[in-house]
Amino acid sequence: MYDIRRCGILLHPTSLPGEEGIGTFGAEARRFVDFLHAAGQSLWQLLPLGQPGCGNSPYSCFSAFAGNPLLIDLAQLVSEGDLPAGEPVPIPQGDRIDFQAVAATKERLLTLAADRFLAAKEDERKREFWRFCDASFWLHDFALFMALKKHFGGDSWTVWPQKLRQRQSGALAEYGELLGRDVGRQKYLQWQFFRQWHGLKRYANERDILIVGDAPIFVAHDSADVWCNQHIFILDESGAPTVVAGVPPDYFSATGQRGGNPRYDWNALGNDHYGWWGARIRSDLELYDILRIDHFRGFEAYWEIPATEKTAVNGRWVKGPGNAFFAALAAACPPLPIIAEDLGIITREVEELRDSYAFPGMKILQFAFDSGASNGYLPHNHIQNCVVYTGTHDNDTTAGWFTALDQDRKNRVCSYLHCQAEQVVAVMTRAALASVAKYAIIPMQDLLSLDSSGRMNIPGVADGNWGWRLSPGYGDNAASNELKRLSALYNRNGQQ
Repeated sequence: MYDIRRCGILLHPTSLPGEEGIGTFGAEARRFVDFLHAAGQSLWQLLPLGQPGCGNSPYSCFSAFAGNPLLIDLAQLVSEGDLPAGEPVPIPQGDRIDFQAVAATKERLLTLAADRFLAAKEDERKREFWRFCDASFWLHDFALFMALKKHFGGDSWTVWPQKLRQRQSGALAEYGELLGRDVGRQKYLQWQFFRQWHGLKRYANERDILIVGDAPIFVAHDSADVWCNQHIFILDESGAPTVVAGVPPDYFSATGQRGGNPRYDWNALGNDHYGWWGARIRSDLELYDILRIDHFRGFEAYWEIPATEKTAVNGRWVKGPGNAFFAALAAACPPLPIIAEDLGIITREVEELRDSYAFPGMKILQFAFDSGASNGYLPHNHIQNCVVYTGTHDNDTTAGWFTALDQDRKNRVCSYLHCQAEQVVAVMTRAALASVAKYAIIPMQDLLSLDSSGRMNIPGVADGNWGWRLSPGYGDNAASNELKRLSALYNRNGQQ
């Protein structure tokens, strides 16, 4: 997997330009793949593709298996006859996503498409749909979960009637029949999501571009995952978590990050040979060529917070499943093309777990100037088996980051990179590509030298994130030509 030096771009599909108010798997996605290919790139890294819940975060979704219907390209539905030609799409356009407006319009049109398809005569497309339904073990439970959420006004599953909270078979059958139309719609949306995504992935792979996906370690409490698998989480009798996962105070937040995700019952998972996780990883590896595991250190030890705490400050480290977990995964899903997100407080035990499976870790150049010459993020300290980034979706853009530094830190950055202040973004990108790290990935915002207005996420801040969109003129930027030149210069153009 890592025997060829590669480079690529980090850009979530929702950030693509287009006429639907949000990026989709349509023509603009293929245009972006063409841009990557022309610029000598062979990696496209995404954020999770699931359907976000509160806050629009792709790291807090209604399912670890299902996809986000807002990424479905409406033009393809028109071409297949599921939407009438000329159906208006009055979605506000701008440099940021208006998630509420997009959802209101697209959900109406997607419902129309689902109803037209489900009412149509049996044909090969309908048979393909039924095959998808039969092959997707998670699909019916997820579709029923979403139909129930709509039926109960969006309420969490923990306040549904007890017979549904407890998933009594009679209640599931009763509501499955009552809400059959909505259940069918949800299945149609997932079928379209997956067939469109696989078509786009094929397009990328045919151009020698690998897709790097992202798997959050934890899942949202209000999700089909927890509702359907309550026995593998630490919950009270009502279904509420007694402890939640998070991140202790760090570079990003003085009070840490209290995600509210329920903690796994690792003993229960281990007794089943981590079967749920094996199914999840197999599902992810059907979507992506390489999988970044977010918060990798949580498998060695995780930050546990009492559910009554409002911040992550008063938590504690608890041992995770460690080697037993990855040994089971390696047996169930060989090989494991995994990138370990090993940022934050990393201990020797975490490094040993990562290295025992030869998972490459991450090197973030924005973190390289907080200490002296021994800082592991500085390029001269990199190793081959790692992935280097200028920044991630949680960082400010490199231009915004540099602007916010004090003068002493700015001087340190410029001295190390041997450049003027106005050259920092370009030279930092070059430093990433020149690194001995086998993979180098640059956020699209840094390729375009965008300021803080291009930031994707501010950790610990609930609202206003994930909405950045790419300008349609990105392909004409001179930086893409320079990227192609540097990719060849540093042997990242797909050669040995």
